[in-house]
Amino acid sequence: MSYRKKYLKIAVLSVLVSLLAGAVVILILGKNPLSAYYNLLQGCGLAPKAKYAGGKSMFTDLSSYIDYLTPMLFAALSYAVAMRAGLFNIGISGQMLVAGFISSVTIGYSTLSAPVAKPLVLLIGIVSGMAVGALIGFFKYRFNINEVVSSIMLNYIAEYVISFFIHVKYVDPVSRQSRNISDAARLTLHQIVIGGYKYDIPIGFILAVLAVFVLKFVFDRTVLGYELRAVGLNPTAARYAGIHVGRNLVLSMTISGALAGLAGVTYYLGYFASIQPRVLVSTGYDAIAVGLLGNNDPVGILAASFLIEIIGKGSTYMSSQAGLQSEIASVITGLILLASACNAFFMNRLDRRLAAKEELHRKKEEGGIQKGERV
Repeated sequence: MSYRKKYLKIAVLSVLVSLLAGAVVILILGKNPLSAYYNLLQGCGLAPKAKYAGGKSMFTDLSSYIDYLTPMLFAALSYAVAMRAGLFNIGISGQMLVAGFISSVTIGYSTLSAPVAKPLVLLIGIVSGMAVGALIGFFKYRFNINEVVSSIMLNYIAEYVISFFIHVKYVDPVSRQSRNISDAARLTLHQIVIGGYKYDIPIGFILAVLAVFVLKFVFDRTVLGYELRAVGLNPTAARYAGIHVGRNLVLSMTISGALAGLAGVTYYLGYFASIQPRVLVSTGYDAIAVGLLGNNDPVGILAASFLIEIIGKGSTYMSSQAGLQSEIASVITGLILLASACNAFFMNRLDRRLAAKEELHRKKEEGGIQKGERV
């Protein structure tokens, strides 16, 4: 059995066990877990509701769900690129915030037309995220500062500095958030009327799917992908093999930061149109669960983010229909993260079991198996 087939089998089992555990929690609360899970699908436009508000349908809910999914997809890919080189980028939320804020104040509040503003938002988001990611990588390479420590500290710095500037200059006196950006700069075509229904069309989703397949090609088919993996598995051996470890560490964090920047602009200038001060969104942290569940493989991440965001997006509708607190969705996500973290253990157990079976089969063929011997 190939590694990918084994991991897919274990990942599916992990999700099923997590959903079963979540069902037990829902039963303890006196609710029907099947109805609750169906409500999750309804909230994402993957199942029809009994009735809809004006201008809404199952397909408008689906478009809103894809809009919600896009930042997570970029964030999980960001996590995967860093992990490829053995780095744990826990600063994705901070990098998202930096990219979102810089893009908002430079382009979001400008009077540029949409054909000019939208590409510039993407470009500035990429550059902003790259700058923060490269700084973390440089600290790791030059001063051997653990990337977890430096990225967490930069998260706090970004959170409080940006909060200060929002309150001083960009605050909306009513919402107490930053002022809404212009529609021309927004990466989501908001409330576009098609056939009498109002859709939210995320432009960034196409880029996110493209990024999945580009990274898949880079990881599996290029020298860069090989070098990043070698550095991640054993930096000492990679150095002896002639691979420039420091350059690859900085490069992996730079690419990771660029993807986090795209997550930031598709979140703050896409799904939302403003920034809430002193708040780091959970997307960067939930991306860890998505990356673990998807085995840090781009295609696996596409499937995992689709699943995780069903739980996140559908939780509000589940809460209103099933009478459950929306935090139940966080419990289920946490259970999936916990089960995914145990995947390596289950892989090891499965490998040992398969190896024992192969050994037993070999002994049988050689006629050397002893009576009573077992796997």
